[in-house]
Order: sequence, then C-alpha cells, then structure tokens
Amino acid sequence: MIESTTTILTEESSGIKLDPIEERILKDQISVTKKKESYIALYRFATKLDWIIMLMGLAFSAAAGTAMAGRSVLFGIMSDYFIRLQIHTISTNEFSEKSNYLFLVYVYFAVFIFVATYISLTTWVYTGERIARQIREQYFRAVLIQNIAYFDKYGSSEVVTRITSDIHLVQDGISEKISLAFLYISHFIASFIIEFTISWKMTLVISCIIPFLAINSSLMNKYSAIFTKRILDFYSRAGIIAEESISTIRVAVAFGAQKKLSDLYDAYLDEAKKEGFKKSLLVGFTLGIMFFGINSISSFSFLYGSTMVINNEISFGQVVSIFNLIGNVFFSLTTFFDYIQAIGLATGASSKLFETIDRAPSIDIASDTGVKPKTLAGHIQLKNIKFIYPTRPDVEILNNISLDIEPGSTVALVGSSGSGKSTIASLILRFYDPHSGGIFLDGHNIKSLDLIWLRKQIGFVSQEPVLFKTTIAENVSYGLIGSIYENLPNNEKREMIENACKKANAHDFIMKFPDKYETMVGEHGILLSGGQKQRIAIARAIIKDPRILLFDEATSALDTQSENIIQNALDQTSKGRTTIVIAHRLSTIRNATKIIVINKGVIMESGTHEELMDKKGDYSKFVETQKIIQTLKAEKNILKENFNILNSNISSLKDEVTTSFTANDINYHQTNLITRASFHASSHSNLVQQNSDVEIGLNHGDHNYTVLEMIKKILFIDRSEFLVLSIGIISSIINGCLCPTFGIMLANVFHAFTKTGDALHISFFDEENHSTGILTSHLSLDVTYINGLAGITLGNLLHVTVMIFASIIVSFIVGWKLTLVCLCSILIMIGAGGLRIKMLSNLQQKTKKAYEYSTQIACESADNIRTVAALTCENNLWERYHNLLDEPMRQSIKNAFLASIPFAFANCVNFFITALAFWYGSILLMNNEYDLKKMITVCAVLIMGSSFTGRFFAYAPDMVKAKSASDYIMTLLERVPNIDTWSQNGEKIKTVKGHLKFSNVHFHYPTRPNFLVLQGLNLEIKPGQNVALVGPSGCGKSTIINLVEMFYQVTNGTITIDEIDIAKMNVNNLREHIALVSQEPSLYDMTIKENIFMGCLPGQNITQNDLEKVCRQANIHEFIDGLANGYDTRIGEKGIQLSGGQKQRIAIARALIRNPKILLLDEATSALDSESEKVVQNALDAAAHGRTTIAIAHRFSTIQNADIIFVIKDGKVHEQGTHQELLELQGIYFMMIQKQHLGESN
Repeated sequence: MIESTTTILTEESSGIKLDPIEERILKDQISVTKKKESYIALYRFATKLDWIIMLMGLAFSAAAGTAMAGRSVLFGIMSDYFIRLQIHTISTNEFSEKSNYLFLVYVYFAVFIFVATYISLTTWVYTGERIARQIREQYFRAVLIQNIAYFDKYGSSEVVTRITSDIHLVQDGISEKISLAFLYISHFIASFIIEFTISWKMTLVISCIIPFLAINSSLMNKYSAIFTKRILDFYSRAGIIAEESISTIRVAVAFGAQKKLSDLYDAYLDEAKKEGFKKSLLVGFTLGIMFFGINSISSFSFLYGSTMVINNEISFGQVVSIFNLIGNVFFSLTTFFDYIQAIGLATGASSKLFETIDRAPSIDIASDTGVKPKTLAGHIQLKNIKFIYPTRPDVEILNNISLDIEPGSTVALVGSSGSGKSTIASLILRFYDPHSGGIFLDGHNIKSLDLIWLRKQIGFVSQEPVLFKTTIAENVSYGLIGSIYENLPNNEKREMIENACKKANAHDFIMKFPDKYETMVGEHGILLSGGQKQRIAIARAIIKDPRILLFDEATSALDTQSENIIQNALDQTSKGRTTIVIAHRLSTIRNATKIIVINKGVIMESGTHEELMDKKGDYSKFVETQKIIQTLKAEKNILKENFNILNSNISSLKDEVTTSFTANDINYHQTNLITRASFHASSHSNLVQQNSDVEIGLNHGDHNYTVLEMIKKILFIDRSEFLVLSIGIISSIINGCLCPTFGIMLANVFHAFTKTGDALHISFFDEENHSTGILTSHLSLDVTYINGLAGITLGNLLHVTVMIFASIIVSFIVGWKLTLVCLCSILIMIGAGGLRIKMLSNLQQKTKKAYEYSTQIACESADNIRTVAALTCENNLWERYHNLLDEPMRQSIKNAFLASIPFAFANCVNFFITALAFWYGSILLMNNEYDLKKMITVCAVLIMGSSFTGRFFAYAPDMVKAKSASDYIMTLLERVPNIDTWSQNGEKIKTVKGHLKFSNVHFHYPTRPNFLVLQGLNLEIKPGQNVALVGPSGCGKSTIINLVEMFYQVTNGTITIDEIDIAKMNVNNLREHIALVSQEPSLYDMTIKENIFMGCLPGQNITQNDLEKVCRQANIHEFIDGLANGYDTRIGEKGIQLSGGQKQRIAIARALIRNPKILLLDEATSALDSESEKVVQNALDAAAHGRTTIAIAHRFSTIQNADIIFVIKDGKVHEQGTHQELLELQGIYFMMIQKQHLGESN
C-alpha cells in the first residue's frame, strides 16, 4: 500500500531535455539539504542568559544528586550503631544521642535537596520554554519565506506535525527531563565515588559493569533516534491524509469514502507501528540487559561483601552503605535512562525542523538586496519564457512564450484548462522562476527586484478565493499590508474597507449580518457562500489601489447580477492600470485592450475581440461555444421588447442579492475522524469511520477523567493489543515485587551477622475551537502525549505502583507500629505528588488552549501560502503568531514555579521518612518491642518503597498531558451523534426512483441560530427530472444540496425521497444513491485513479474501460493519457499539481463512476473553459437521463434545457418553470437572463 502511494510526481524521470543550468534552476526550487542529527544543535537558539541559567540549574541538579547519595552513608553509620547496640558495645544513652544527631543531619539534607531540586527544575523548564519558543518562531518564519515549489513538493500539512508534535518532543528533550537526568547521573557518580572511598576493592569489582552499561546505553540512544525519525516521517505523511480528510470532509462523507481514507491513513500508521515495534524491542532488550547486569552485580556484592566482613577488611556498616549505594546506582541509572530517552526523541524530531529553518529558498522574500524602483509604469514583458513546474518535470507548461503588456492596458488570457494561463500569473508574482527566459517590469528583470516590493504593486484575486479565519473587515484590510494606507487611523481604514466592499458589491450583504463587518468568516471563509467569498477577495485586492491587477477567474463564482456590477467596477478600477485578466466567461473580457489565446503553453493568436473574431480562429470558436445557443436567438425579440422593463427594475435588483451562510458546520464524522486517527497512532485507528453529523457544539470539558480511568481507557482502546499489554502488565507487577524482596534479603543479612557478632546492613469544525489546524494539532500532539503514557512510561508506572503497595503490605505484616508511623510521611509524599498533578492539570489546560490558536495561525498560513505570499502578509502573520505565544510562555513559567514545589518536596521527603523510621525504630528497639531483624526489615522495605513513590510522581507531567489529551479524545469518542452514518438503524432502500420533495422546510446553520437560510421552502422534483436552482449568491441554493445529502437536519419541515422522510432513513444507505460535484473540487494527495475510485460504491467492480469511459465523459481522459504515468500520476496535496479546470473534471469523473440515481451539481462547470464546458455539459446532460439531477449554476446556458428551473430568493421558491415559461413570466429569472445576455452581446 505504501509503495504505491509514496512515489511522488517529482521522482519521475523527465522526458524533457534541459541543460545543467536549467536543471539547477528547477532543483534549487525544491531541494532541501539533509541535516546531520545533533543534540547540541537543539541549543542553537539559546542566549547567553539561557546558558547561564541552564548551567546554574545543572549545578543545583548535581548538588541535589550528590546530597541524595549521602543517605546511604548515613544509613551505614546508623546500621553500625544498631549493631553495636545489639551486641552491647554502645550504651543506650549514647545510642540515643547519636540517633538524634543523625536525625537532624537527615533533616538538613532534606531541606538542601528540596531547595536544590526546586531551583534546578524551574531553571530548566524556564530555559526550555524560551528555547522551544525560539524554535517555533524560527520554524514558522522559515515556513513563511519558503518558495511555493517547496510546498508543492512537501505539502502544507507537514507544518502542523512539525510545529506541534516535533517541537513538543524537542522541548521535552531540553527541559526539566534533562535537569532530572543530570540529577540522577550526579546521584550515580556521587554514589560511585563514595563507594570507592569506603572500599576501593569492592568498588572496582562492581565497576566492571560500568563500561558494559555505558556501551549498552549509547547503542540504545543511537538506534532509538533512528527509529524515532522514521516513525515521525510516517506520522507526517499520515498527517497529510488526515488534514486533507478533515478539511474536505463533505466529499469523504458524500462518497462514503471514509473506509478508503481510513485504510490509506492506516497504511502509514502501520508502517510507523512496525518501526515503533522495532524500537520497543531495542529499548526493551537493552533495558533488560542493563537490569540484568545491575541485579547480577548487586547479588555478587552480597557475596563479596560478606567475604570482606568475615576477613575484617570492612565493617558491617560499610557493607550496608555500599549495598545501599548499589541500590542508588540501580535507581539512578534506571531513572536516568527513563529521562535520557527524551534526548533521542528530541534529536530525531529536530532534523526536519532545522532542515526547514536552515533552507535558503531560491526565491527569497526575506532578502533585502533587490531593487525598489521609485516609480512604476506597469510595463510587463515576458521574453522567451519556458517553464516546467519543479514537481512535474515531465510536463512543459510554457514553451517559449513572449508577451508585451503595455502600461495601463488590459490584457486577457484565454484558453483551455491547463494551457498555462494561471502559470503566467504565478510567474509574474514570482511564485516560481522560469528555467529559461525572463520576465521584466519596466525594464527590470523581476529577479533583480525586491520581492516584497514587487508583490505589493499587484492586486491579485485567484480562482479559488481564500479568506482567513477572522472578521470580514480584517480580511479586507489584509489588502492594505505594505501599502501607504497600512498605518491609517482605524476610522479612515474602515472607510476604505467599506468603499472597497461597495465596489465589489459586498457591502449590502455584509450589512445584513448581525455583526456586519465584524462577522467571523470561519476557516477558509466557510461561513460564507462562494460568491460572497469571491466578492470579499475582490475588495481585498482593489482596496490598496494597486498599479497592477491580476484577476484569475475573479468573477467565476458570482451570479449574473453580481458579476455585471462587479465587472463594471473592475473595468473602472482597471483604467490607468496594467490589468491581466484570466477568464472563461468571454463576456467579461470583451473590452480588453488585447486578448491572447494560449493552447498547450503556446500563444496561438492575439488581438482585440473584433480582430480575433474576424480571424475565425480559436478565439472565435470559443465565443461561438459560449453563446446561449439558438433558444436565446429565438427569444431576442422578447428581450428587446422588455428592455424598458429591465431599466425600470435595475435599481431594485441590487436589493435582491440576499445572504445566507453555507456553513460547513459541525459534523460528528469529522470529530470521529480526528479521534480515531489519534488513537491509531499507538494502535489501529478507524480514520473517518463512525461518521455522524452533529449540529451542536463540543465542549472540551465534557469529561474529566481521573488518571486511573484514563489509563483504563488507554488499555482497552484497542483490544487487539490486549495480549501484548497483559504480558507487559504481568512483567511490571513481577518487577515491582522485587523491591520488598530486597528489603527482606537485607534484613536477613543483618540477622545473620548479628548472630555471629559481626556488623552487617495519559457543525463542530466551524466553531472557533474546531478548525482544521486546531484539530490536526490534537491529532499529532494528543497522540504523542497519550503514547508517552501508554508505552514504557505506563510500564514503569505499573512497576512503581506495585512496588509501593508491595512494600507497604510487607511492612505491615512484619511490623505494623513502625509502618503506621512511617506511612503518615508516605501519605504526605503522595499528597504532595497529587497536588502537583492537580496543579499541572489546571495549568496544562490553559497552556494547551493558548497553543491551539497559535497552531491555527501556522496551519492556515501554510495551507494558504499563495495568498499569504501575494498579500505580502508574512510579517503580519508572524507577529500574530509571536504574540499568541506570549500566553503559553507565561503559563509554562507559572507551571515551572508552582508545580516544581510539590515535586521538590516529594523528592526530599524520603529523607524525612528515613530519619523517622530510624528514630522511631530505635525507640522500639531500645524498648525491646522490635528485634533488629524486624526493625531493619520494616525500615529497608519502607525506605525503598518511599524512594519509588517519589519516582512515580516524577512522571506527573506525562500523566497530566496524557490526561488532558484523553479527556478531549474520550469526549469525542463517547459523543452520541444526531446523524450517525455507521449506525445500522434507519430504513434502507435497495433502489431509488429519485422523487424529492421539500415541505415547508426551515433551516438555520447551528453556528447561526438567529439567521434562517431557508424560510418555508416548498419544492418537488419528480423522478428523472433535470432541475436547476438559480438565484443570487448566498440565497440558499447550496444549502438545499447540503440537506439532500443530509449533512444537517432541518430545523422544521420535512424532506422526502420516494415519499420516505430522509430523517428516518439509514443515512449511509441514502448517500449511496447520490453523487455530488461541489463548486470547489476537493481532491487528495494520491493518484488520479485513486481519486476517481473514491467515488466507487462498496463492492463495486470497476474496470480500466469503465474508468476511461467516465473520464472521457468528463473530457479529462486525453489529458491524463498524455501524462508520463497516466492514471497512476500523483496529483499532490489537494490536487495542487493540476489546474482548476482539471481538478473539476476529475471531480466530475469521480461522481459519474458510481452511476448515481441522484446527481447533485453545485456549479460543476464553473472552473471549465468554454470548450471543456460544452463537452462536459453534454456529458452531464446525457448522464442526467434516467436519474434525478439538481444543478446549481450561474451560467444560464448550462441549465436552459432543465425540466424545471427554481428561482430561490430569501430561502423560498419565488418562481418555477421551464426556461421559456420563466422568460414569459418576466420576473426575476427574466431580468437575470436579460442581464447575462446583454453582458455577452455588448
């Protein structure tokens, strides 16, 4: 599966001969220098202050670790006193005096360790946050300045993975875990030195294991980093599928493609799982060897120490000290290796980040060496341009094109889809560099111009309008960035915004919104209709009064009325400016100074409209194709007779442009996509499964699981892994039972030496918190958090938990009095740890929320990088991102200073417990209530148990992060949807006639409860009818299609298919009979064949002939057949390798391949050139026979043959009938068709 989907188009062998210089130009636009992994490189952004603070933190870590080793020495001294008391070589008073003194020493050590641990933790969390913030900012800045070809190759989805999951791993590797690792390695070193001081012979014997452990550890870290990098690469690829699936969820739902997308996502995660399994084998094997070595040398130390005592080479107390020091070595090394794994993870995660940070783009917007001319006439020249997209080296897009665009002229580019028109616009904006030839502006090669200055001179509107997730006013104001108007007072800027919107015919519908210009448009402008988005994009382009205008199908999404008003405004705006217009509607370019016809990257002809019509060439054919055929000619007299009616009503037309929100509101399918994808990162997900469309919001805090509940959820989230989990759990339990065994063994040694007299011792997406960026952030980050708890950490937690309880149980059995006294201190330690978890949990929620918004900015910027580049708003976005990191920074520092207090206390309280145990134990011993064996057994077992209690709470940050992630994901998983695609409930029908009926339907989108889109809609569509919906942009046409697909439930009224209420039908079964082609085609980063197969029904057998048949119907087969890999050609993220028309035709083929009984066409041909539109429209007309078809269109030539045309206004049907009947009615439809006809004949 993976092999068939990972060979990208750029890896194909090019069939085009290029010289070395041309090859270098192409390669430089997509090349990335691989970075050698280095842990030290993680600190490259650390300041001198950071280094000072980190070194100070390390010094305190070393001091705390060294002081912790002192407990073993005190233990040995105390043991000697106990032995002497037992054999009567010391008086009771002297023993009491010595024990009281040692008790105070323990207390002093505890206070010192508390202070040192607190300082070391807070310093490293502080610097870790500072450095991680620098990496975030530097990475985001680097992303913003990359050239467009870089995104063509690597995709924008990778940015989310890197800026969330990868940077989290890096921060983990440079923060408190390093401080703690240094503390425990210092503990190890100090213990070793003390051992050597006490008995160099015994120490040398023990030291033979050290080189072995060091080699074992270095090999583990080295290969662990390699496996980590591979895992992250597969996660990144899976992230692209997840991001595309979430952002185009309607397509996935409409075609029932959830399982296919899930399988593709699973394929990448299965590869990651394989690498993870290899890594777990490596880590488990090396840790097993390490523990074997440590336990073996501990056993040997008993034997060798006993021999030395018998030979009077050392005292029993010294043996006890050494034995405890060996325990310190065991404890510190195992804990050290737990923390040191963060270094391997951080190093592996950093390489991709630094590759991007260090990449110098071939087209560098950050360079300030370019020329900035003081004046600009707007003379554009393209000289002998040859161009190949760097990611498509087998296809030549432009072949030796030369253009001369005079200052102030309007030049139109026309031609079939994929001919190279949009490519010319991209080259003028310098999104790419041609591999041969040059582009000149007023005589300057644009390569020599300052890139930001160049783009500031151009107002650009793309075919697919891009809006940012903010208010309408702010979206329009983005057009002012870099202009002389950018810093105007807010009131003057608002006036400019409103004037631009009036010119773009957007002001009226904006003022109908409750919040007017402060209305949020949603992610990608999803809360607005296509026409509304386009008008705001036009306002944004013209607001700064640019010298050059670039319109790439700027009015393609508009209804006739809006198009004519805006076209007149654009014609006025274009006067005195150099304007380049790309259009398929030839009526919009009729008045151009020059029209250039392009075909397959070559200029076929050029001239004015009249000149080209006289030539009877390609342009003339285009015009003839677009005429409203013979019916309009027959109706011409009617139109002339009613011309006066049109004039009298023209002013009222402006009021007929109504508004609606075609919101992509919350649906549960998207929710489950993210949650199931999340958990599959550590098991097997069912991405995009359990689809349901929920029309209510999702509160993050619906569930608040305890740590125990969370671990239980994690354990049972994938029962297929239960056998492996069971083995791990049993092993951890056995491992945990070893601690009290060591305590009993030590007591028995004490007893034996006493006898001999010697001394021994864890509508959804439309809402503010549910955007693609935020949810993909959860997808990558929450998985990392949960996986961090579900892997080796969970095993350690089980091990430590069992160890604690086993120690307490054994202690109670042996001596309940001493256990009861010491247990109070242990409970205080547990309370301190619990307090830390509670504090971290509260602060984690605030920090996570703050990071979500910054991640959204990063995701949205990368996803819309062309718009970002054209608007030159890189610095503006970076500043927003920078400011959004302030709150997480403050919260993290607050975390450090508050949550470190209970941890530092838990780390030192073990000294108090030891002191208390010996003090009270000595009293019991002197009162003859306990003998020495009993007292030492309880003390040793409790001391070891309390040591591991502190270790348990060292995992508090991991537990808190996992708990937060689990709360969020479990809330999604356990949500009960209103519309459940995968439910077996509901009526299922094998065949559909296609009889649709809307009865008094009222509807509002969940995010706009006070704004009714449909207001008592009544319409009936009989089986097999070809129906058209027309009306102004935003009147509710697309909403009707949304409701037929059952993306939402109606507010009131009913919708029936074949007299069955669709609310009572099985929704998955319903959608199997429907195919959808939307206005903005959504494709996936896979091959052309795989994209078309997304439309297949489950179990549908499709042959190559079937595939080619639907592609011929969609007029795309010839193009596909001409590609080097044909139908196996990858098309890049969201189909970026294709033109808008090519994407639309593939989307049409995807709909036709399932042979649906109901066909829904939402502006299905809006992105096509005239010739393709005619061919495809004929195919759609033919496809409509025998099936019910609902078509939304602004070009009336595509719907004039419809059986019924419904004119929608204000959410109701105002007119209905055939084309001829509506013309005779002389109402709204008549005026709209009159307007379009006049526009084409002028």
